[in-house]
Amino acid sequence: MAKVVIGLSGGVDSSVAAWLLKEQGHEVIGLFMRNWHDTTGTLEGDCPWYDDQLFAELVAKRLDIPFHFVDLSEQYRERVVEYMFAEYERGRTPNPDVLCNREIKFDVFLKEALKLGAEYVATGHYCRKSEQTVDGKTTYSLLAGTDSNKDQSYFLCQLTQEQLKYALFPIGHLTKPEVREIALQQKLATAKRKDSQGICFVGKVDLPVFLQQKLATRKGNIHEIVPTWPKYARYAEDTTLEGMARPYSYTVRDGKKIGEHTGAHFYTIGQRKGLGIGGRKQSLFIIGTDVVTNTIYVGQGDDHPGLYRRALKVLPTEIHWIDTTEALKTGETRRYQVRIRYRQPLQEATLHMTDDGAYIVFDTPQRSIAAGQFVAWYDGDRVVGSGVISA
Repeated sequence: MAKVVIGLSGGVDSSVAAWLLKEQGHEVIGLFMRNWHDTTGTLEGDCPWYDDQLFAELVAKRLDIPFHFVDLSEQYRERVVEYMFAEYERGRTPNPDVLCNREIKFDVFLKEALKLGAEYVATGHYCRKSEQTVDGKTTYSLLAGTDSNKDQSYFLCQLTQEQLKYALFPIGHLTKPEVREIALQQKLATAKRKDSQGICFVGKVDLPVFLQQKLATRKGNIHEIVPTWPKYARYAEDTTLEGMARPYSYTVRDGKKIGEHTGAHFYTIGQRKGLGIGGRKQSLFIIGTDVVTNTIYVGQGDDHPGLYRRALKVLPTEIHWIDTTEALKTGETRRYQVRIRYRQPLQEATLHMTDDGAYIVFDTPQRSIAAGQFVAWYDGDRVVGSGVISA
């Protein structure tokens, strides 16, 4: 049996993970990390981290395991929140949860756990890990969680072999209802606690208010693009990799002004809420943002062509392979199942590796592809690689 540090978050998932580890005979240590102090823009509670710590301590007492506390808020701000601000300022759509796992939970937090003598670090993620040893070399694979409704492998798509070596995911084989049932049976304080929502360690936020800590409001115009915009046909005719992955480019001459906004950097492709414009037969969706001219472009209807694209691109420096021996070489192509957001059903696609980067061409056009998002590609239930969408 091993010495395992579990990241106790104050939620039911990490609580049950800790119980399972103890049941398996491991020496378990609970470690709570505080990563955020500021409540600017948060929608629920004055000090959500305080409640989380309290519940984590109650669980540790119930399980009779040591409990430790570490403040990683400085590293979290530097590595995750500042990245968020910088990406939104550029008109991109980051995923802070993916960054949090790569930079905090399986880097800074891992190092803290190792200081406590940990052989492994465990979390309450709904995913699994496997390992294979060939000629004395062990490689690790990240697998989707058994519960397809809660599978969180996408959030861990940037992990490396070194990080996976230390990782344990005790609840990856369970469904959420099974986890709740175990928590109730073991009388864990978190058994009926709601799942956390919003930004990792920050919580549910009013995004524009949250971003205004660093990004100023700027009044700009909203222009509507009609579905029959002539250039859509021209984009469709370009079947080169670069052409299929190229985002639609609008100018104010392409559409009619229908309203104003408070800053293009507060909005993202596919967004419906927050525009404050009514009186349309169908809902308005954001189909383009331009932070240079501070203009937002919208289209009516869920089937507006501006919402859908056939392909995306990942720059060479942003391509990540969990097992680098599987990396494609220039000129190679391979079929994968792909997702560009959490809980999106896996989509059939072909990855083309070029000198300019990786192009992913989908069998079916995809909705709301936005620069800054993470794309993850799978082989069955195994995460093979990921990258930041550049265009």
